[in-house]
Amino acid sequence: MNSSSLGIGLAGLGTVGSGVVLALQRNASLIADRTGGSVKLDIAKVLVRDPAKKRPVDIPADKLTTKWDEVISEPSVDIVVELIGGTTDAFDIVAAALRAKKPVVTGNKALLAERGPELFALSKEFDTPIHFEAAVAGGIPIIKTVQESFVGNRIHSMVGIINGTSNYILERMTDAGLDFGTALDEAQQLGYAEADPALDVNGWDAAHKAILLATLAYGFAIDPEEIHVAGIEQVRPIDIEFATQLGYVVKLLAVVREHENGIELRLQPSFIAKSHILASVNGVFNAVAVHGDAAGESLFYGRGAGQDPTASSVVGDLVEAAHSLRHDAGHRGFLPYSEDGRLMPVEETETAYYVRFDVTDRPGVVAEIAQALADAGIGISGTHSPVNPETPDADFVDMVFLLHTCPFGQLQKTLAKIQQLDCINSEPVVFRIEKL
Repeated sequence: MNSSSLGIGLAGLGTVGSGVVLALQRNASLIADRTGGSVKLDIAKVLVRDPAKKRPVDIPADKLTTKWDEVISEPSVDIVVELIGGTTDAFDIVAAALRAKKPVVTGNKALLAERGPELFALSKEFDTPIHFEAAVAGGIPIIKTVQESFVGNRIHSMVGIINGTSNYILERMTDAGLDFGTALDEAQQLGYAEADPALDVNGWDAAHKAILLATLAYGFAIDPEEIHVAGIEQVRPIDIEFATQLGYVVKLLAVVREHENGIELRLQPSFIAKSHILASVNGVFNAVAVHGDAAGESLFYGRGAGQDPTASSVVGDLVEAAHSLRHDAGHRGFLPYSEDGRLMPVEETETAYYVRFDVTDRPGVVAEIAQALADAGIGISGTHSPVNPETPDADFVDMVFLLHTCPFGQLQKTLAKIQQLDCINSEPVVFRIEKL
């Protein structure tokens, strides 16, 4: 190990990778001062696709490589930073770094959510940590908070808005009355959404983050195939209008909650009361509300993505990894600590619900739906069906039922029966009404 500085092997020099280099260059003396001069970081090797490409950061040509194994094998590399994304090459890089006993810093939530058990096993075997603050909520230090600051707390729940792209789209649909496609186009033009926005709008970007938070809080590996994930693609202006009239806003919400019979983990667009603090989280910002048995309620808010916030988290992890190496502090990353956890099937989870039916307007429709709900033991707290003054005698209308709390599985079975009624024209639309 270099006695004067620690070498960084950087896999990926895109938006975040460039931000990391710029942050290190800008704040090198500040980092050294705050660590008593013990942490000095130097970019030793950088993996890129095209060494000739012009970039916003100046890296000497002899430090660039197109072969990831050279980042790991380079003798001057002490810490490996993985920022290429994906779950294939990224896995190979992280696994190789751990086997070489070089600490890893990554912002790759998909990698850790889907292949975390394999990598954490290697981390334990080779006594080499994985740091991943940048994998959840950009610049918000939620990982360190849950793992370190709340180490003496039993986490009762974590509820949050952890995808800025979806949050921006829903805000524009609410405030400007845009439809989903128009709001998505606007987000892409502003750089808030990728050219391929699938993981943002289908919910899986946020779901990967929720899996990591739940793993930290409860200590056991979670299979992504076992969790309920729904994105915002099916949210329509009419549902947002109904929500507004009823005193709610629609947010893509990650819910992690402890119960006596297991851990509830789900991700879907939900109705939350306008009076709740999460309702005021707008634009590309993220927020996570954490409830610990000792600390009580805490809220963490900030930018959930972008070059500087994400680079800030990466650099924070780099300093922690470097400090551990300098002082031979041993393993400081996360390791699963429980094998007994149970993930609740989504059918067992309970909330109140908003259900919209596209119905044929004829006498007895409300009574037929209400009877089916009553037969299933599901209570009704209200019904609503606005009349368009321009077409007061329309043959088809939207009928909304607000339903009392019941298990989701019970609701699904009942809606399947209701859908068979000849007055129902399409699959009912369901939103959970969250009690936060």
